[in-house]
Amino acid sequence: MTKRCSALLSALFASLLLAQAPAQANALDDVVARGTLKVAVPQDFPPFGSVGPDMQPRGLDIDTARLLAEQLKVKLELTPVNSTNRIPFLTTGKVDLVISSLGKNPEREKVIDFSKAYAPFYLAVFGPPEAAIAGLDDLKGKTISVTRGAIEDIELSAVAPQGATIKRFEDNNSTIAAYLAGQVDLIASGNVVMVAISQRNPKRIPAMKIKLKDSPVYVGVNKNQPELLDKVNQILSAAKADGALEKNSQLWLKEPLPADL
Repeated sequence: MTKRCSALLSALFASLLLAQAPAQANALDDVVARGTLKVAVPQDFPPFGSVGPDMQPRGLDIDTARLLAEQLKVKLELTPVNSTNRIPFLTTGKVDLVISSLGKNPEREKVIDFSKAYAPFYLAVFGPPEAAIAGLDDLKGKTISVTRGAIEDIELSAVAPQGATIKRFEDNNSTIAAYLAGQVDLIASGNVVMVAISQRNPKRIPAMKIKLKDSPVYVGVNKNQPELLDKVNQILSAAKADGALEKNSQLWLKEPLPADL
């Protein structure tokens, strides 16, 4: 009898604690009540995000963030991030969303949720047109620059043959600068970044050598926030239907939005 009473008391105590535990905050309600949408965006990854001549942020991700804020009828607060800290900024509550050329993979899906894709992106190893690279084996003896922690770092590391040297840099500008300066033979990055490189240095125009992965970009949302995720998806679906996403793709990526995006 004593053991039974003890078990009942324990169960009752646990249920009372559960009942008193505060419900998880609704991020969408917080954004609307605050009147501000806080978004992590890139600052050194054109054409997704960079600083313009007027010292203001610009790029596809910035325009996507503006689109969401406008549709939510709130102000927009941008926070510059890099590939290493963008997800921690979201999970620690510094921002409401990550819109930073964010690709999806199983490891990231364990930590955050992803919206529908809003723009195309593919990853590859690029190099000078004359470089004789036809397959992975040809990377042996070559040095390849890549941004540490970015999805292209993960993809390249998984397939690079022994004898290839992966030189990791802490930000995209350093990764690009190493290639442009001839400090490395090749660079692993996204297709749109290569367009930007071509414009900056026509003498070292990169050509695609090995495609690593098709990796459309998504908006990152914290786990257990279905209302905010659903709202973001509704806005993106409407933007695809009315041509806003197509306009962004043509403006910043110089290519049409894929039909299967």
